[in-house]
Amino acid sequence: MELPISDLIIVAVSKLIDDSQVEPKREPTHYDLEVQIKKSGLIDADPKSQGQTVGKAKRIRATLNWAIENDALAGSKLIELILSQVRGVGGFRETSPNFVGKEQILNAISAFDSENYSLSEAGDIRPKILDTLKGKNLTNALKAYAQRAKKGSEDAALLSGTGKDLLEATAKHIIQTKFGNHPANANFPTLFGQAYAALEMATPETPKAPNEPAIKDYERALFQMATSINRVRNKEGTGHGKLCISSLSIDESHSIIESVGVIAEFLLNRLSESS
Repeated sequence: MELPISDLIIVAVSKLIDDSQVEPKREPTHYDLEVQIKKSGLIDADPKSQGQTVGKAKRIRATLNWAIENDALAGSKLIELILSQVRGVGGFRETSPNFVGKEQILNAISAFDSENYSLSEAGDIRPKILDTLKGKNLTNALKAYAQRAKKGSEDAALLSGTGKDLLEATAKHIIQTKFGNHPANANFPTLFGQAYAALEMATPETPKAPNEPAIKDYERALFQMATSINRVRNKEGTGHGKLCISSLSIDESHSIIESVGVIAEFLLNRLSESS
């Protein structure tokens, strides 16, 4: 995923690793940051590699400021690596000794929001407007949504209501990638069937072939699950992506959105394999 890089985001991201006013010092360490800077290909822009003695925040800010003018793609990669590193050491978890602080997280959320990216308080990030993405970038963005869906959510009922949108977006992306365009007003089973056809997967309507691979039955089962989720959403929803919460239990809602993640990820992996 190619994350945005801007002056606002550079400041916000550098604040996430700023521990100049706290003791003991938090992770990530300077060594951790050096590893990520090398991975992004920006070691020559790192002031520490030039012999300067600087704090963590100034180090990252200087490196990213160089990147925004000279190699934005590498800067984008470094931002992604830093967010992952901070998340990995518990920087977004309030009970962690490495917690970066509520204000710093909210500032980062606001900075990414200005670039149409959604950063959660848990440190997960994804684009807000999928329509602006194409090709591999859209595949990766949809995979990020699928992985988040597989983990469930505290707002499971709302996600269940919008779950069909993720499956629809996945199906349309597959059809667009394989055929060059997708139908504008097809109903959900037709749309999903076309995505399956594009990936040469078996639907429940596909006759069983002699000695066919066992995975074909799994493909059929995922298709049935997707259409059943669609029926639940249409019956229980308000028509605007939200569910009537009294109609579904929290456990049922969690199960639905996790299933959406499993289905979407399976199809997107097949798309990647076939490209």
